[in-house]
Amino acid sequence: MAQRTQIFDLGTLGLHSGEGRTLELDVPIEPFHLAGQQYTAKGGSVPVKLDVSHMTSGYALRMRYSVRLDGPCMRCLEDAGRAPTEVDAREVDQPGGGDDLSSPYLDGLDLDLQAWARDALVLALPTAIVCSEECRGLCAVCGENLNEAGPDHQHDAAPDPRWAKLNELKFE
Repeated sequence: MAQRTQIFDLGTLGLHSGEGRTLELDVPIEPFHLAGQQYTAKGGSVPVKLDVSHMTSGYALRMRYSVRLDGPCMRCLEDAGRAPTEVDAREVDQPGGGDDLSSPYLDGLDLDLQAWARDALVLALPTAIVCSEECRGLCAVCGENLNEAGPDHQHDAAPDPRWAKLNELKFE
């Protein structure tokens, strides 16, 4: 069983320059809000593959995992957790290399896996979280789920506004 962790101490690996290891860890992912809706990882945590390579004076890191989300589809509001989201994120931390070579998730030898996993997930998500690519959404008039509505679902067309004054005519 994978070790459950939020912060991982890279010093425990005892890597020398040029060495690397692959670890399997269980990382909790906190719920997050997107477009006013709350999304959570199914089960609350994800099994993560973490590749750690020790360079001359820093680390190269890669994190990979797959996650299904609990939360609403942005089109029809049904559960959107059918298709998994694949995450593949990389970080480099090279002391003295400037902002481009400094990882915000590494403080000394402590790697904040929980924050990195959440941020990488949000960046890997599609623009719209939907239950399926074919989702038709909700009817703009009555709010019915168009995925479940029959082919005869329709509404009377709105009257042409240019003829609205005729409704004011009164006949005796």
